[in-house]
Amino acid sequence: MHTYLEPTQESGRDFFLRGITGPVVMLNLLKFRTVADYSSAPQLAPATPISGEQAYRLYIAHTLPYLEESGGKILFLGRGGKYLVGPSAEEWDMVMLVQQESTASFMAFASNQGYLAGIGHRTAALSDSRLLPMVSESP
Repeated sequence: MHTYLEPTQESGRDFFLRGITGPVVMLNLLKFRTVADYSSAPQLAPATPISGEQAYRLYIAHTLPYLEESGGKILFLGRGGKYLVGPSAEEWDMVMLVQQESTASFMAFASNQGYLAGIGHRTAALSDSRLLPMVSESP
């Protein structure tokens, strides 16, 4: 099974080539590790082991000021589960919707050094994820 934790160069290029103008909402599907793995960011590791969900909540607490500074906000954060329509073997622990004012504000946020200093909590927390940029459309 292939896991997805970071964008690729190709997916990043495709995101920008979409030419999105205005707000963009990011659908995050998140699957947590049972125990957070801080091997790639030992400087962020708590003194005692924590769960992936606890590490992700540390990530959110660290990230929120940078997100808000860039004009972004969390629209929804909640429990996931199994699909009603979708692969029966696939489920997600948490679902999050994050809105950014624009692709430019998203990039300013994603490249902020203060934000990046805590991204190791996200890496430690997740065993798999999906990130789908969405734009509003009139009915």
